[in-house]
Amino acid sequence: MRRQFATVTGIGVSAPIPLDHYISPFSVGFGAVVSATATFNIQHTFDDVFSPTYVPASGTWFNHPNFISAVASGDGNYAFPVTAVRLNVAASGGSVSLTLIQAGQVGG
Repeated sequence: MRRQFATVTGIGVSAPIPLDHYISPFSVGFGAVVSATATFNIQHTFDDVFSPTYVPASGTWFNHPNFISAVASGDGNYAFPVTAVRLNVAASGGSVSLTLIQAGQVGG
């Protein structure tokens, strides 16, 4: 998968970034970079984000355990499948940028 990006300036939520939960091993690495100041969460879902009736705002989102009310740049990973990831900025005097990379073999 090519690198995927999301940036939120001010307070807000990025669009979901879908991941391929059929790739094995799942292996997703990510990095978040804070510009100025911000408090943010990196969140994931198991919802069917490709459903034509899916509404991200009413979906079920879980915080990554290492990025709950985070205030500094950092990196992490998802070793087990999730269907999508998003950036949720709760307080900001700048912006937060998220980069994701997924590796693995299709149809593993």
